[in-house]
Amino acid sequence: MRLISIQLCNFRQFYGKTPEIHLAFGERNTTVIHGNNGAGKTTLMNAFTWVLYEKFSAAFSISEHLVNKRALNEAEPTKAIGCWVELVFDHDHKRYSVKRICRAYKNGNEIEQSRSELSMQVAGDDGRWVIPPHPPEEIINRILPLSLHQYFFFDGERIEQIVRDERKLEIAEATKELLGVEVLNRSIKHLGEAKKSLETDLAIIGNPETKKYLQDKKKAEQEIDKLSRRQTEINQELENLKQIKCTLSEHLMELSGAAELQKLRDELERKKQLLREQLHQAHIAINRAISTKAYTVLIPELTGKFRSLFSGMRERGELNTGITKHFVQNLLEQKRCICGAELISGKTECEQVEHLLNRAGTADIDETAIRLSSQVDELDKQGIEFWQEINHQQLNIQTNREELQRIENELDSITNKLRKFPNEDIQELQKRLDEIELKISELNRETGSNQQQIETFKQTIESLSRQIDKQQMNEMKQLLVQRRIAVTQDAILRLSEVKQYLDQQFRHELEKRVQKLFSQISFTPYLPKLTEKYELKLVESTAGEEAEVAASTGENQILSLSFIGGVIEGVREWSQKNTLMGPDSSTFPIVMDSPFGSLDEIYRRQIASIIPQLANQLIVLVTKTQWRGEVAQEMEKRIGREYVLSYNSPKTDCEEDWIELAGNRYPLVHQSPNEFEYTEILEVEYDF
Repeated sequence: MRLISIQLCNFRQFYGKTPEIHLAFGERNTTVIHGNNGAGKTTLMNAFTWVLYEKFSAAFSISEHLVNKRALNEAEPTKAIGCWVELVFDHDHKRYSVKRICRAYKNGNEIEQSRSELSMQVAGDDGRWVIPPHPPEEIINRILPLSLHQYFFFDGERIEQIVRDERKLEIAEATKELLGVEVLNRSIKHLGEAKKSLETDLAIIGNPETKKYLQDKKKAEQEIDKLSRRQTEINQELENLKQIKCTLSEHLMELSGAAELQKLRDELERKKQLLREQLHQAHIAINRAISTKAYTVLIPELTGKFRSLFSGMRERGELNTGITKHFVQNLLEQKRCICGAELISGKTECEQVEHLLNRAGTADIDETAIRLSSQVDELDKQGIEFWQEINHQQLNIQTNREELQRIENELDSITNKLRKFPNEDIQELQKRLDEIELKISELNRETGSNQQQIETFKQTIESLSRQIDKQQMNEMKQLLVQRRIAVTQDAILRLSEVKQYLDQQFRHELEKRVQKLFSQISFTPYLPKLTEKYELKLVESTAGEEAEVAASTGENQILSLSFIGGVIEGVREWSQKNTLMGPDSSTFPIVMDSPFGSLDEIYRRQIASIIPQLANQLIVLVTKTQWRGEVAQEMEKRIGREYVLSYNSPKTDCEEDWIELAGNRYPLVHQSPNEFEYTEILEVEYDF
């Protein structure tokens, strides 16, 4: 998606039809728009999101009043005044013109505003503009999903809210849409529906036994669906309860007298979780040892028999290590012993060597016997190591259980103290915490029951599937349906594996990109981590263990910017490699209002240097204060277009303001020629 131009008409501060704002691309990919606070920077950024999605940022006040006040005042009663934004952009070798318009009517002292209307035209290689066959909203959402738009058109002063967003899964799903992974999701869904349809056909034409198996299998699948839906509800409820629990704990921390107890309880809870994880890992280690080495404790009797047999063979001379038949045969052929004596047939010396020929073993037998002996020694050694590992892990389990019991007792003691605390507010908070803990415990138990039932039903389905496979299909139609079901199931499994691989690989690479960008900007030693739910968090490593840290507002701004850059870079790279997976999504714009927020000079310089590299196209809206100094120096060489929002103030005593760009002075604020406030768009003249 490459933005070409945007034009406004009677949109908030902008009176009448504005000049087209042409947006830079290529080596000088940055468009800078200067304006004072209140001049219309946020309005201009919201013009992009309104025309594409009919959405506004949190900072955009009174979003229902869009039509310019001067235009309304000059209009005749009941005459409609149009307010529109038109955006032209390129995508996948096509040019799109998108226009959203709404109308307002002056009815006495009331202003009535109509619903907006969206229209679109598309031009291909032939240059002819046509109306597309699909709805404009659907086309726009395929190019850049609605759920991701706030990460490409955003308010820099509120950018840190990205990492606090509650809808993390929407980020993941929209990102997968850009990757083309959603194409696989739809394919898997359609194949699943096709498989059910084929199984329905088979139930109709199959024999009674097959029909019964299929009916039972369908019932089991329905039970799994029912349990899975319930489990999804439980997971969401658990997340909500944990959030409430966290909030209540924070309130306890704020209350005098309970802070120390709550702090101690939080620390004990962390230790409790760590101990539970260590117990889990110990059980895994025991299971691994049993599955790989337990057999070694069952074979000492066999190894003893082998050693007895091996020793007997050596004592009987059946194993003469180092003296082989081939070696003795060579001595007889050469007629000379290793001591130098001549070996003459019939002589005593020769007969003694010939006697060795009968006792010597072959090299293969000797080597095999020695190798077997070494392997038997290794088996005995593994048996000893097995018991050492089991004893070690059992000791760990015992120690951790004792420590866990101690911590749980201490937690119970703290909870009782808070229940009986003289402060009624603290008692009430603890009472609510107890209720939440009880509910969490109930839900966890239900989760365990659901998982067990799901596993049982899966085993039932697997058994029934085998029974269905065993049924003799005599009719050709039955055989054909059966083959189609098998092929469909195979396709579902393969597509699921591809989808899982793509998802895991993209998330892993995205995490590395976010870490790289964060480290380039931030001077802290913290490391960003990305969970399976695409949740961002900062961690620090202490003594080899990672612990989550509370990020400051500035760090959250940098973290969010790193995430946006990582998504864009990752999707761009993946789209170029996997163009068959979906539409070409390798080009993205970023529109940033006040991108430097409350950052200090070092971070401002770093971000100013990096943001033109994050996307193929960058539009930055800044105040004169935000632009001067290190920001202007870092971004100067990337500027392709530059504009000034010139605010006309109706105040008679307004303080005028100017900005000097490319050797010329441009008014930021000046006296309005009438009683209305409005903003004009001035293009800075450059000779690039």
